[in-house]
Amino acid sequence: MTEMSLFCVLLCIALLGAAIGYRPVIIVHGLFDGPKQFSKLESFIRQTHPGTSVTTVDLYDNMASLKPLWEQVEGFRKAMRPIMERATNGVHLICFSQGGLICRGVLATVPKHNVHSLIFLSSPLAGQYGDTSYLKYVFPKFIKSRVYHLCYNRVGQKISICNFWKDPHQEVRYLMSGSYLAVLNGESKHPYIPEWREHFLNVKKLVLIGGPDDGVITPWQSSFFGFYNSNETVVEMKAQDWYLKDVFGLKTLDTRGDLVQCVFSGVHHTSWHLNFTVYKGCIEQWLT
Repeated sequence: MTEMSLFCVLLCIALLGAAIGYRPVIIVHGLFDGPKQFSKLESFIRQTHPGTSVTTVDLYDNMASLKPLWEQVEGFRKAMRPIMERATNGVHLICFSQGGLICRGVLATVPKHNVHSLIFLSSPLAGQYGDTSYLKYVFPKFIKSRVYHLCYNRVGQKISICNFWKDPHQEVRYLMSGSYLAVLNGESKHPYIPEWREHFLNVKKLVLIGGPDDGVITPWQSSFFGFYNSNETVVEMKAQDWYLKDVFGLKTLDTRGDLVQCVFSGVHHTSWHLNFTVYKGCIEQWLT
């Protein structure tokens, strides 16, 4: 292919992207991350969908990501709302790791959002319970079976990890003290469950991405709404109580064909947003 031919092809792609008018993409980073970690993912999007507006929200970066999740939800909601309001045809969200839980909180509390594709990239959607490098960094002297002593109280709930720490052997304490995940998943009863369910169902497509070699999300099936029972045996999403009772709309999304699961082996937690194969196989098609 000559240089002139290549130029014409690239020009046509760019003009096609402008004509199609790809929806804006908002990226929400995870624990100990910030926008710079997502520059490659941004480049993937702009390479395959030229002209796309991509924003990685620059809030609660690095150590600030340990702030309580409801506090972070408020900040991210304020930053994301103007982007949503300007996008008359809707937006796409890509939410990585802890960012997935932040996105859930944002959508629960935004009455009329216009999110088209909601993409959870290796996010602990059903909770976290594991001795990982992240846990040892935050709580260096604690093993997983003892973390509940730190997390399940008013002080512990001021740390983001504690907001989604789910000890399968301490269910009563989790339900009594959990101020975030238990509330979002409707495990703790509250009057906003029907309203939040309606907001969740406004999503046009829910995409769940994760895999067995993640090394951080524990169990890795939490990225697909699966989690341990009291014997530490993983109960898959469709056998979970919140799915069977359709508490927050997950079953409805699945029934109407708007829930997509993408399992990838051989990808470590910090590499999901750097892997072009993952992007092409699990993300690109949902960013139109």
